[in-house]
Order: sequence, then structure tokens, then C-alpha cells
Amino acid sequence: MDKLIYDLKNNNSLDDGDLKCLLETDMYDEELYKAADAVRRANYGDSVYIRGLIEFTNYCKNDCYYCGIRRSNNNVDRYRLSKEEILACCENGYILGYRTFVLQGGEAPYYTDERICDIVSGIHKLYPDCAITLSIGEKNYESYKSFFDAGAKRFLLRHETADDEHYKRLHPESMSLDNRKRCLFDLKDIGYQVGSGFMVGSPYQTTDNLVSDLRFLQELKPDMIGIGPYINHKDTPFAGEKNGTLELTLRLVAILRLMFPYALIPATTALGTISPNGRELGLKCGANVVMPNLSPVETRKKYDLYENKICTGEEAAECRGCLERRVTLAGYNIVTDIGDVKEHA
Repeated sequence: MDKLIYDLKNNNSLDDGDLKCLLETDMYDEELYKAADAVRRANYGDSVYIRGLIEFTNYCKNDCYYCGIRRSNNNVDRYRLSKEEILACCENGYILGYRTFVLQGGEAPYYTDERICDIVSGIHKLYPDCAITLSIGEKNYESYKSFFDAGAKRFLLRHETADDEHYKRLHPESMSLDNRKRCLFDLKDIGYQVGSGFMVGSPYQTTDNLVSDLRFLQELKPDMIGIGPYINHKDTPFAGEKNGTLELTLRLVAILRLMFPYALIPATTALGTISPNGRELGLKCGANVVMPNLSPVETRKKYDLYENKICTGEEAAECRGCLERRVTLAGYNIVTDIGDVKEHA
């Protein structure tokens, strides 16, 4: 085994130059993938955890330059799901075997802390054996604490980029990397299982930026790490920018598995969007989570963060069945427990 991969696998710290070497060349890829798969099997066996994704609103007060549901996009057909509609998605998912529900939405002022807590406590009361994950953006400490007390014990918040100058090129002045990081550390302090991550191949991204992302994750020690290729959207300022690549995304999934052997790492929908077998390849490179969509079919096309998103016309049962077949063919096994993170090293 190449020394760089051996050191990464055995928790020997690589310097920034070594990480750049791994990121910038494909000569290590096959060895990297094999090592990552061995580590995920040592920690999680062949288990792949399913999370039922409920995209409950595409309203957002933010204007991130890369996002299709950004505030300034007037071509979006906006929607919001009621508590009753969200609970119906959970009921359907529970019947299909889901034991984790992920509520994801834009940062929508309509969903006050009181409304979020009411939705979360409603799910928790009906399905006490299920985990509730929120992915609803930047809030203050008190808000996060109220959601936690209502029953949400996991939170996903990608940092997107750990380099301040790069962050400013992707976001308007009203947003800051410092605040994003503050949110992540607040979530950890409260006791959430915390997920972070970044886009691969976003506009203006350099290899040094990616190294900064890896270093920040080492500092944060998240329980979940979600990465996916940047995919552009025609109604954003980045409409003409190149998409991220499958190759670099897979390389990073493998590196992350070796750096964070305990972590829950999804094979994302974005991976499946840029390549027909992208999610299967992600699993073979160390990912161990998939997130089928439980959202109502009539709203799926409206949650359009990027172009050509897959699975927007499928019923929840179709999504579940399709992914189960794909996971099995890739050599893994879908499990229906809540899939808590393994103990950190």
C-alpha cells in the first residue's frame, strides 16, 4: 500500500502537501477506494442506512449564488408543507421501513421556532423509535436548543467552504463563514449528532480550499459528512459555471472515510445526478448512507437546488425499492434501524 494511503488509514497525520498530492492525481484512486471500503466494512460492515428525506419548503430568505431556490429566483414555484402533510410523509415512510426522517428546507421565516418545535414533537410523539434530523440552516443557540428539546437529535448544516475568501465569492454579504461555523459548534455543544460538508468543484474552488475543508472537519469532528459535486442551475449567477466531477467527489469520499472512519457519509443524490451509477460508486468508496425521497411527488420538482435532479417523479415506495436494488447490486445491504454514528476514535 502506498505510504500516503497507509498513513491516512492508520491515523498518521498527513501534511497539506500530501493531501494536495492525493487530491490532484488519479494515480492513487484504486488503492484509495479499496482502503476506504475496507475501513467502512471494518466499522459498519456492509450496512447502508436509509434516511427518509422530506423537503418541506423551497422558500428561502438567503440568496446564495449557487442555489436554485435562492430568494432572487423569481422562476421558482414556491411551496410549503403543513404539519399534517409532513406527518403523512412520515407515516408513509414508517410503513416502508424508515426509522430516520430528515426535514430539509430553505431558511423560511414562516417556519418559526414554535412551528418547527410543534412539527418535531408531533413526529416524536407518533414515532418515538425514530430519529429526527433537521436541515434548516442557520439559527441562534436558543432556537437549536428548543428543537433539540422537542425531539430532534441530529442536524445537518454544510459549511460549504472553510475558506473565508471563497465563502464570500459564493454568498452575499449578509452571510458569513464565521456565523456558519458558530452554528456548527453551537449544535455540538447542545448535544446534536452534527453533520457538515461541502460542495466539490464549486466556482473558484482550489485544491487549497479543499485542504482547508478537510482541516476544518478535523477540528469540528462531525458525526456525519455530506459532500457532493457542485451542479449549476440556469437561474443563478453561476449558470455558466462548470459542474464538479464524479472523479474528484469519489476521491474525497474515500479520503473522508479514511480520515473519519466512524462517520456517517451519504452517497448523495447529486452523485447520482452526474452519473447514472454515482451513488453505487460512492458506496464502494466508503459511503454508508442513502437518502430516498419521501416528499410528495407534486412538490419534488419544485425543490430544485440544481439542474436535472434525479428521482423527482417517483413515489416514495418506488424510491425505496429502486435504491434497495441498487445497493444490493453494489454489494451492500440496506438496514432499517436508526443508524447512530459509531463512537469517535
